[in-house]
Amino acid sequence: MKLSNKQIDKYSELFFYSSSAIVIIFTFFFLYFIFDRALLLFEHTNIIEFITGTTWHPRGGVFGIWNFIIGTLFVAIVTLCIVTPIGIFTAIFLSEFAPKKIALIIRPLIELLVGIPSVIYGILGFLVLEDVFQYNIDPLISSTLGIFFPIFYDTTPNSGSGILLTSAILSIMVIPTIVSISEDSLRSVSLDHRNASMALGATHWETIKKIVLPISFSGILTGILLGMLRSMSEATAVVMVIGNTHSAPSSIFDLGSTMTAIIISHAGEAPHGGLMVSSLFGIAVLLFIIQMIFSTLINYIKKRSEVV
Repeated sequence: MKLSNKQIDKYSELFFYSSSAIVIIFTFFFLYFIFDRALLLFEHTNIIEFITGTTWHPRGGVFGIWNFIIGTLFVAIVTLCIVTPIGIFTAIFLSEFAPKKIALIIRPLIELLVGIPSVIYGILGFLVLEDVFQYNIDPLISSTLGIFFPIFYDTTPNSGSGILLTSAILSIMVIPTIVSISEDSLRSVSLDHRNASMALGATHWETIKKIVLPISFSGILTGILLGMLRSMSEATAVVMVIGNTHSAPSSIFDLGSTMTAIIISHAGEAPHGGLMVSSLFGIAVLLFIIQMIFSTLINYIKKRSEVV
């Protein structure tokens, strides 16, 4: 039996609606599962105490994740400080200066970093880069900047693990996101703007600095925020190099832990259905809320850029 064009359109529309419905149902089921499992914790512990508490002792029934929140923010901020200038300058090079043949070689190499499993990055940091940081990078920074700024002073010189090594590993993992989105934003600036700037006597770099970068700023900022979300959500590589202590870091060289690292560290030892499991889902709820805030901010920036 041959279907008419109207019937084909009808069934196609039904198929697409069904596909969208499956995604929506799965999303709500996933959210219900997380919040339902975290409910036991919030019946036992006040949510304010859970967020602001500095003691994490699950076997004793004490759940405070403030130190892990600080560790997560520390790692995310240090990662962005490392990767943002590198990512933006790489995007500028690929979109404005690189010959086509070179760009065609560099882009796939950068995109290849996305496909490498995070555990490989963790092994790289644990087996290779830890000694490099312990004997070379950490002492150099601590003996120079550490004299003036306590945040750069190494209080654990016998270890290369910590916030800085973790951020360096995450920077490699995050850079494809920032480079690809920033490059697309830079390339989206119309040729008319560039030609008008050149016609007024501006150099190529002046055009990039005063015309291209301001116009593409919202897209670049979106890439940076997405990179921050990526660094905050990584767990496997972080667990292998951050040190996994329960104290809040005060220096970029300190050992610490992140919210995702705590989840993956305790998931295997947590008894099913207990407060321990519920506390891990409580951390997941907080991570979800943070992700939602950043996602809303990204959508707002995109809408603002479309209006402008």
